[in-house]
Order: sequence, then structure tokens, then C-alpha cells
Amino acid sequence: MQSEEIRQLFLEFFEKKGHKILPSASLIPDDPQLMFTVAGMVPFKPIFWGKVDPIYTRIATCQKCIRTTDIENVGRTPRHHTFFEMLGNFSFGDYFKREAIEWAWEFITQILKIPEEKLWISVYEKDDEAYEIWRNIGIPSQKILRLGKEDNFWGPAGPTGPCGPDTEIFYDTGMEVETADGKEPNPANTEGRFVEIWNLVFTEYYQDENGNLLPLKRRNIDTGAGLERIAAMMQGVYYNFDTDLFLPIINRISDILKIDYAKDQRKDVSIRVIADHIRALVFLISDGVFPSNEGRGYVLRRILRRAARHGKLLGADRPFLYNVVDAVVEKMGKIYPEIVEKSNFVKKIIHGEEERFLQNLNKGLEIVEKVVRESGGKIDGKSAFKLYDTYGFPLDILKDLANENGYVLDEEGFNKYMEEQRKKARNAAGEVEFSERTEYESLNFHTEFVGYDTLETDVKVLKIKTDDFVDSVENVECELVFDVTPFYPEKGGQVSDKGVISFENGNFEVKHVYLPVEGIIVHKGVLKGRVKVGDKGVARVDMDKRKATARNHTATHLLHAALRKILGTHVRQAGSLVEPERLRFDFTHYEALTEKQIKEVEKLVNKIVLEAIDVETEIMSYDEAVSKGAMALFEEKYGDKVRVVKVSDFSEELCGGTHVKNTGEIGLFKIISEGSVSAGVRRIEAITGMVSLNYLKSLENNWKKIKNLLEANDRDVFAKIEKLKTDIKLLESKFKKFQKNMVNVEKLLEEVNLESNIKYLVKEFEGLEVETLREISDRIIDKGVDLVVFFNKQNDKVVLIVKRRKDLKKLHAGEIAKTLSKVLGGGGGGRPDFAQAGGKEVSKISDAKKKLVEFLKEC
Repeated sequence: MQSEEIRQLFLEFFEKKGHKILPSASLIPDDPQLMFTVAGMVPFKPIFWGKVDPIYTRIATCQKCIRTTDIENVGRTPRHHTFFEMLGNFSFGDYFKREAIEWAWEFITQILKIPEEKLWISVYEKDDEAYEIWRNIGIPSQKILRLGKEDNFWGPAGPTGPCGPDTEIFYDTGMEVETADGKEPNPANTEGRFVEIWNLVFTEYYQDENGNLLPLKRRNIDTGAGLERIAAMMQGVYYNFDTDLFLPIINRISDILKIDYAKDQRKDVSIRVIADHIRALVFLISDGVFPSNEGRGYVLRRILRRAARHGKLLGADRPFLYNVVDAVVEKMGKIYPEIVEKSNFVKKIIHGEEERFLQNLNKGLEIVEKVVRESGGKIDGKSAFKLYDTYGFPLDILKDLANENGYVLDEEGFNKYMEEQRKKARNAAGEVEFSERTEYESLNFHTEFVGYDTLETDVKVLKIKTDDFVDSVENVECELVFDVTPFYPEKGGQVSDKGVISFENGNFEVKHVYLPVEGIIVHKGVLKGRVKVGDKGVARVDMDKRKATARNHTATHLLHAALRKILGTHVRQAGSLVEPERLRFDFTHYEALTEKQIKEVEKLVNKIVLEAIDVETEIMSYDEAVSKGAMALFEEKYGDKVRVVKVSDFSEELCGGTHVKNTGEIGLFKIISEGSVSAGVRRIEAITGMVSLNYLKSLENNWKKIKNLLEANDRDVFAKIEKLKTDIKLLESKFKKFQKNMVNVEKLLEEVNLESNIKYLVKEFEGLEVETLREISDRIIDKGVDLVVFFNKQNDKVVLIVKRRKDLKKLHAGEIAKTLSKVLGGGGGGRPDFAQAGGKEVSKISDAKKKLVEFLKEC
């Protein structure tokens, strides 16, 4: 039975049992606590937690999933995968244990027709109810294993949360293996023979902070059956890789790399790794994950590099993974149309990433071989770090190499060098931010931030720092720390406030504010006058700059929400900068926005601005904020209490930045640019408030200048421009014709010279079109001249044209151009019969001519 049929039978079976069939959710969950969708229940986590009421009480899905916790086992074992499909049926306060167990048994034995004697059951040792249900079905007691909590109890995702006992169904492959206790083989006393094909979790408890199990108000069913495992069972193979889900991909890999599968165990492992990883790559990129050095993008890059390295082990010396994409699309595109739609883009991303990695891999492998050879089989920490830092060589791959070849890898040493680099990076970042992040860690007080509520407050100096901490300063650039401050420190993509702090004996101009450690806010600036520890003053934030920054920050939230609504929920923030003059927003997306999409985003944001909606902020627990739908960044760190910024039901994000009180304060939102940052990441820059007004004024002034220059009104401007373009084209044509006629080819032929039996012409011109020179050189060559070299002076530069008779093989126009352009202080080259170059030193034309003669004499 093929995988397509298994998938369809499962969903049809549960549809007949009253389940709503839903499509697979994205691999990127709407849950900042999870990097990927790791199980079928992930899309329904808010329902399991009781945060959201279900629309449907019975649901069945085939969910695409990603797990990388056991990535080193992929390909080496029969059933470890990074990407897999999970069949699941779910009940939210509807049916419970009896129906879940009976339907699972019915599907396996009556729909899939698996012999009952091939099946075993395990239950939680204290779950008498589940045990009795299995006995009533007719399962012999000796084939129902009562196991402990570590085997048959599904714990909460964290210290607290929904949980409950589970029961598992095992398939006996019949493989001959030794038992741990010498008794009849069963799932508890053997390894490898019995395959868990279905897990039924009975979510009936809530575990509190003390570990107590409290009954849930609504009991739920969460089941998971791995499609790959069931396919292996139905197709009579031991390895999931030998099913129809993988064999077409494996065959494509074998064809590309010209090797046979199932011939060599080591090669088979590499082929299986590639087959598994390419599926993960196709689905991850299609869902909006792109290669990077952090978060999900790092995991994607790690998977791709492992696949590329295994390709290298199989003899691949150039990118090949992108050529395997079509095999995945052909096999799974009917079920998951998103991979069909994005297949060309996926190939482009994979090819570019693989090409860059292979270049570094080749260099890295040479270094590894040298290091191992010189050290007698050891990769020391310094060398491992150099490979990572210089060549992008991941530690994972070094681990693989060490395991495969018996090398000793100094991972502890590597981590030491890595930590040193992180410290340097932190310090360097401090210098860039006009600050130094040192010595504040030892302070045992904190600065209270009151800048959400006021822009002016009384302050007291607690610390003064120049090169070191001092008691007093006078007329100097320094850093001050206060007991309280209205100044927002730079963080979360938002620049810091600026302003002034007035003291009795001086004024302190605040240029930058930052957080060297959590809780201590440092003000960097210039003091005019005298200040000592203990002095009191009045801190005033530059109100205009703060308000302008707030406009752009709130607009960034609206932009993020608008992009997700118009482009899709795969859009995620990849970086941002919020300052008074503009906002910059980086986001995950796989292609350039069209003009229409940009206009739609602008229109939607401005619609929310014009509706003048109050911007609400609320402090709540992290779990509460996420359960209510607040957007959070996976890469961000959040405490127990978070600040939620909400604009009606349009935008809701976790954010500590400063915002307007009402969207109407933002003014006109205008996108001024959209472009690429890296593969799969786009950037939008936009403006608001007075900056937008000034931008429009500038456009208006330019429009008036254009009208004045053209002596036209608003209606006639474009007609006059079109007429000017037509006139210019006509004049250019006439000018080129004039230039050609101005040069007398017959007279030029009189200046032909002979050297080494080569007829050549050298001539200087000034201000001619390059196209004209090319045409003249063609005509001269047609007259029997072997070589033409033209020097064309254009202001303070020289353009060089070299044309050679096509059948004169002993000369190469590109080499001649390259040689002469060096004399002229420039560069260039070209084909054997034609080349173009240039230089900056017009005075060296005579030297270049002499060089040409020398060149010809050597021919």
C-alpha cells in the first residue's frame, strides 16, 4: 500500500467518525516557545491549555513536522528523521479513552488489515481504565504491557501544563533479536524488533507548580501515528527509507551522483541522510525559513551543510542538492501544493547556499587533514574554532568527522575560544554604540525607568564614570547613572532618547543611553560645568525626537501586521531599526514585493492610522500574553512579566519600546524603499509624521521645478517629456551618423603599420561614442587590416578598443587590452577577437603605443 493511500484512508476513516479534516499547519508555529512544529498537536496547543475554545471538537490531520534533537542518528537508524508526517486524531472535550482506543484498533486491523498477532500494546501502569478497554477489545493480557511513567505518561511541555497517561501500539517486525531477560520478545525487553506505530495520549490532568496532578475541566485526546513508520509496516520493509516516501528521492540522488544504493553501508548512510535532509530543506524553505546564523535559519543551514557534506563523501565536487528538489516535489506536491509553487525559489536558495558552503568545506577539509596529521589524530580547540570562525565550518560537522574517523575533538577548547569571541563582540558592539560595557556588572543597585509616563523627572547621581568610576567631574565627556530616569535606553531595535540633565553647577547633554547590564541605565554625554556623586538634577528628554521615534515604532508594528495579512503568515521580523527620522524593518519573505503589494501595505497601514485607534499597553505574564495571541520573536528573551502593545485586533506584540497613544498621531505612513538583505530576507524603509510631510514637500518642489523647466502645466508635463525623449533619440542617431561620416576610413588605412608581419592601425580620438569606434574598427578589419587599436580620450579618462581579425590566432585582443590598460592605470579585457578596456592616465597613451609595438615584436 502506497503512502498516498495510507494518508487518504486515515483521513477518510476519521471523517466518517465525525472529525473535521484540516490541512497541515506551517512548520513555523504561532508559538514563540517552539522553534518548529514538532508534533501534530502543536497547532492546537492553546486548546489543550484551555486558553482557546475549539471551533471543532473532533479534528484529524496529517501534519508536517520537523525535529532535529537526534539529527546525528538520521540515516544510521531505520526510523530517525528531521522531516516527517504525523497522522493524528484529536478530541477536545468530546470522546475519550474508549473511542480513541477502539478506533485506532479498527483502523489498523480492519482498514489496514494488519494481523492482530503482529500487534502489542503498552499502557501506563496505573491506568486500569485503558487496560480494561484493551482487554474488552480482545487483546490477551500477556500482550498488554503495564509500564512506568517514563514510558507511558505524557508530561507537560514545561514545569506546569496539561498532561496525562498514554497507550502505545507496537508492530512486531519479526526480526530475530536477543531479549534482555531471556523471555519471549516484547517491546519492553528488546531493541529494534518492535516498532511503535501509534501513540494515544489521554490529556486529563494539569500539573501545577508543586507537581500535583489536578483534573482538567475538559479532557482531550491527542494521538500521533508516524506516516513513515506505517508505510514501512504496510510495505513490508524494515527501514523507513525503503518505502515509497523515500525511494524516488534516493533513486534521484543515486542517478545524480552515479552510485548504487544498497551496495555499501557507509554510502547508504550518506544517501539516506541526503534523502531525509532534502525533504526538510524543501518544506522549511517553502514555509519561509531561510539560511542564517541564528534561530530557525541556523537549523536550516545546519541541515543543508550536513547534506552537502555527505554528498562530498559520495564524490560530489559541485552543488547537487538543488537537483534533488524536483524528486521531493514530484512525490509530495499533490498533498502539499506550497512546495510546487515555490520549487524554483527553493532550488535557488539551496544552490546558492550549497555553493558557498562547498567552497569553505574544501578549504576546511584540507586544514582538518593537516591538523590531524600533525597532531596524531586530534583536532584541538584552537583549530576547531579557526575552522568555524574563518571558514564557517560547523562544530556539528567536525563531530561527525571525529566520530567517523576516530579523531579526538577538543570540544571544551572550542567552547572556550567561542566564549572569548562573544566577549569581544559584546565589547565591540559597545564601542559602536558610543559606550563601553565594563565594570557596571559589579553594581548592586538599579535605575528605575519612568519614561513611559513622563519625559521629565528629578534625578540623583549614583555613579560617574570616565575611564574609571570617580566621585566628581568637570567639563568632560563621561557616563552618569541615576536612581531614576525618563531616558529610554537603546534596545529592541529602538535608538535611545537624547536630551539634557540640568544640575545646579552644570548641564549634561545626553547623547546616548544604554543598558550594560539588566537594570542599570547608563547615560553617555558631554558635561559643561561640575557634577559630583549625590548631586540632584532635572532630566528632560528631547520631546520632539521621542515623539518621532514613537511614531516610527508604532508604525513598525502596524507594518509587520499588514505584511502578514497581505503576504502571508510566513512573514516574520528578522530585524528592525527605529529612530526619529525613519524606520527600517527586515522580514522573512522569498521574493521582491510588487508595486501593487507595496501600495496595499501602505494603504492598510494608513487606514489604521486614519481610524485613530488607541494604542493599549498592558503588563502581564508571558504565557498569558502568548495565549492571547501576542506576537513574540523566537530570538528575543522575555522575562516572567512582559509588556504587550496592542492596536485593536489588528496588531498585538510583546514590546518594551515607546509608542504613540493613538494611531492618529503617526501621520502619513510612506514606504520609501523595498529591497533584499539576503536570501529570503527583505527590507522596507519607511517614514512618518513631519518627515513624511517634508518628503512630500520635497516632491512637490521637484515637480514645480520640472514644470518650470518644461514650461508646462500639470496636464502637459508627461507629453512634453515623451516628446523630448523622441527628439533626443533622433539627435543621438544623427550625431552617431555624423561621427561616422567625420572619420575617413580610407585616410585611416594610409596610417596602417607593419610589425612581425602583422598589419596594425593605432589611432587616437577624442569624445567619440564607443559604438562608433567599434563600427569603424569593423570596417577597417574588413579592409584586410590584422589589428586595430583605438585610444579614445573622454575628459580625464581613456577608453581603449582592440579589434583583431578572427582567423589571426596568434593574437588575443583581450590580452593586448589587459596589457595596455595597465600602462594607462586601469584594467579590462575581453574575447580573443574583440576587447575593451580603460584607464585614468591620459598622458600615458604614447607609452601604451610603445608597449603595443614591443608586444607585437615578440609575436
